[in-house]
Formats: sequence, C-alpha cells, structure tokens
Amino acid sequence: MSAEPVAAQQPPWMRVVRSVNLRDYGIVVAFLALFIGLTFSTNTFFTQNNFANILDQWAALGLLAIGETICIIAGVFDLSTGAMVSVTAVVACKVALSVSPTMGLVAGVATGLGLGIANGIVIHLTRINSFIGTLAMAIVYAGVAILITGGNIVTVTDSSFGAIGQDMGLGIKYTGWTFIAFTVFAALLLARTTFGRYVYAVGGNAEASRLSGIRVDVIRGACFALSGLAAGLAGMLLASRTQSAQANLGAGMELTAISAAVVGGTSILGGDGAVWRGFLGIMLLAIIGNGFNLLNINTTYQQIVYGGLILIAVAADQLLRRRA
Repeated sequence: MSAEPVAAQQPPWMRVVRSVNLRDYGIVVAFLALFIGLTFSTNTFFTQNNFANILDQWAALGLLAIGETICIIAGVFDLSTGAMVSVTAVVACKVALSVSPTMGLVAGVATGLGLGIANGIVIHLTRINSFIGTLAMAIVYAGVAILITGGNIVTVTDSSFGAIGQDMGLGIKYTGWTFIAFTVFAALLLARTTFGRYVYAVGGNAEASRLSGIRVDVIRGACFALSGLAAGLAGMLLASRTQSAQANLGAGMELTAISAAVVGGTSILGGDGAVWRGFLGIMLLAIIGNGFNLLNINTTYQQIVYGGLILIAVAADQLLRRRA
C-alpha cells in the first residue's frame, strides 16, 4: 500500500491555514486586530456615532480609493483624482449658482466621469505610461480649477445644495451611504461580470490579453472612467458638505487613496486585488486616524504609521510573489 500524501497526513486546521492566501486576508487580520484593540482602549470608539462619523469624514477618500483599486488591478495608475475632485467640486458650485442646486450636483458627477474618460483617451492616443500621463493631466486639471474659480472660494447659499452632504438616513449621513453604494457597485462589477474578468486579465498580462482578443485600451479606458466617476462623486460630496469649493480642495487626496489600495493588498504590479480589500484599506487608515484622536496621541506619528504600513504592504506583496 502506498503511503498517504504528506498533505493528507496534516491536521485539518493546518491544511486550512496553508490554503489561506496571506495577500487576501492579511488586511483582514490587521483590521480586526486594530479594531479590537481600539474597542478595549477607549469607550467612545465602538459607538454608532463614531462609526457614522468615520464614514462621513472618509467617504470622499474612500470613493477615490475604490477607483484607484480598479485602476491598479488593471495595471494603470491614476494620479489625477485629487485634481479631478477640485474641478468637479467647483463645477458643481458654479452650476448650482447659475442653474439650480440639483443640476449643480449632477454636473459635478458628470464632470468627473468626463475627465476620467479624457484620461483614458489621452493615455490611449499618446501611448505614454499612465503614471506620467495622469500626473500631467493632474497639472492641467489643477489649472482648470484655478481658471474656473479665479483663485476664489465659490459658495452656494441655497441650503438644498447641502442636503446630500449634510443630511442623514438611518443614522448615517448620505455621504457614507454614497460611499457604501459605490463600493458595492464596484465590487459586483469586478467580481460578477465579464468586464471584471477582463480587468484582471489585462492587469495580469496585457499582451496575452490583447492576443486573446481583449481590447486592452478600452478596458483600461473604462477603468479611468470609473476612477473619474468616483472623483466626481467625491467632489460633489465635499462641495455639498460645506456648500463651497476652491481650486485646491482635492490636493494630495490621490496619494492617500493609492496608499489605501496598496495597504489593502492590491498589487502595484496589477492583476491582483479586490474592491473589498480597497475598502478595508481605507477603513484601516480611517480607524488609525480615529484612534489617534480618541487616544490623544500626537498626530505627527500618524504619518509615520501610514508610511510604515505602505512599506510593509509593498514588501509583503513582493515577498509573496517571489515565493509563489
């Protein structure tokens, strides 16, 4: 009688541990550990008001993180999301003043989608690296935002313009519900559709995908469009929350969004990641910031922690890929 395979001789719990993909569930372990630690460290963390506040304050960045996650999985980067937030916010305010608050909100979201499509077209026509291309577009969009505002803050006095950014339902502000709804939409799009499978294929091996008949440029262009839509929603929410906007409103937001995607376990090499990981990534950064505030820790160290997490996430991704 032949000997049993070594794997079959292992205890069931050991086989389960070996089957777990650390790249998938490392973020879950980190999130749960921090969540439990903060729950027992302060009485105010595990409360509905605190969770609702976290969703509200991080909704805009969360939207960008989901958009960046989709782009990175497809093998591209979008460094223009922060500038797009600025443009969409000032457009929303300007249209609200000249037409109506409702049209202003719609115009902001539509502008973000249009700018995302423009990114895809530019990258397709110029054939330059997305990192450089979207960085250049970010500079262009930042200039457009300044031209629209003339360097001034644009304020909308009509209270109906602030409804979606200030009102709430079921104990959560509409900003948080918008973030949740977009996350669910993006997760289903990537996990349950042919488009989602193409996104992973293109990010994993663009040339093989092209030879298989997948229109790589169209798929990546659609990812840029989704990133622009996320930026449009974020800009609209930020403008509605304060009923105002200025040209530098979204400055630097793209870096935090990319950080959240990477910390969540999305590979910077493309082809591997998930929307739920991006969601947990931004939530991890959110509760770190929230914990610093609740525990009265000097926020100077917060940036150090963020940077350390990014280094660990990227290093872990490279290590796991080499072992695979």
